[in-house]
Amino acid sequence: MSNYSIKDLEVLSGIKAHTLRIWEQRYNLIAPSRTDTNIRQYSGEDLKLLLNVSLLNENGYKISKIASMNSDDIRNHVTQITEKNSKYSDQIHALTLAMIDIDESRFEKIMSKNILQLGLEKTMIHIIYPFFTKIGLMWQTGSINPAQEHFISNLVRQKLIVAIDGQYNIIPDKAKKFLLFLSEGELHELSLLFAHYVVKSRRQKSIYLGQWLPLQDLENIYKSHKPNYLITVITSIPKEFTVQEYVLLLGKKFPDAKVLLSGYQVIGQDLELMPNTEIFNKIDDLIDFVEELQS
Repeated sequence: MSNYSIKDLEVLSGIKAHTLRIWEQRYNLIAPSRTDTNIRQYSGEDLKLLLNVSLLNENGYKISKIASMNSDDIRNHVTQITEKNSKYSDQIHALTLAMIDIDESRFEKIMSKNILQLGLEKTMIHIIYPFFTKIGLMWQTGSINPAQEHFISNLVRQKLIVAIDGQYNIIPDKAKKFLLFLSEGELHELSLLFAHYVVKSRRQKSIYLGQWLPLQDLENIYKSHKPNYLITVITSIPKEFTVQEYVLLLGKKFPDAKVLLSGYQVIGQDLELMPNTEIFNKIDDLIDFVEELQS
C-alpha cells in the first residue's frame, strides 16, 4: 500500500494537518518517516491508527489519554464504541477498518447489527452509500487497493441478494413493471441491486437484467415484456456512445416507458433529456417514486 501525505490523512481522518503536527510533537502519537526533502510520509498502519484516534476523540476521549494507550487498548475501546454506539459516522468508521484489514467477520457483525436495528434500507442509505463515498476518496489517494474494494463490494452485494431473495410478496394486478439493466461496459451493480430490492419490496414487478446488457437485447426484451419503467445507473461512459447520446437514445428507443436514470455520469451534469426521462439524484427519490405508485 502507498505512503500517504499529511494532507491525505487530513482528508481521510478528518483531523486537521495542523492538529496532527501538534499531536506528533506533544504526544509522540505518530512518528512519520521523512522523504529526502524532509516531507512527512505516513504508512498504512499510521492511517489505521489515525482513523481509530479520530473516532475515540470524537467520542469524548482526550488526546492525552489516547496517547497513553497501547494499540490493543485503542482497538478494544474502538470496538466497544462501534458495537454500542449507533452513530452513522462510527459505523462507517468501523466498516472502513474492516475493509482495510480484509476482516469479513467484523464486517458481518457490523452489518448484522445495523440491519437488525435500522433495517436494510436505512443501513444502505445512511451507512453504506456514505461509506462508498469514502471509498472513492480513498481510491483517489491510493489508500486502498482493488482487492480491498472488491472484498467489501462483494460482501455488500451478497447482503442485497439475500434481501432480494427474501421478497415473496404477492404482486397486485395493478402493479407496474420495472426493467432494470446496466449498459455495455457498466459493471457497478450495487445501486441497481438496491433499486431491484426497493421495487420488489413495494410489491411492484421487477425484471432484473444486470450488468453489461447490449442495447439490442434490451430492445428485444422491452418489446416482449412492455415495461412501464426502465431503471439504469450510469457510472461509466457507455460503450460506443457519449453519456449525452446514450441518455437521449434511451428516451427515443423506449418512448412508451418512463426511463429513470441515476449515477455519477448523469447526476448534476446538465444533460438534455427526452420528456419520458428523469434523473434521480439520490436513492431516496426512487423510494418516494415507487411508494407513490402504491397509493
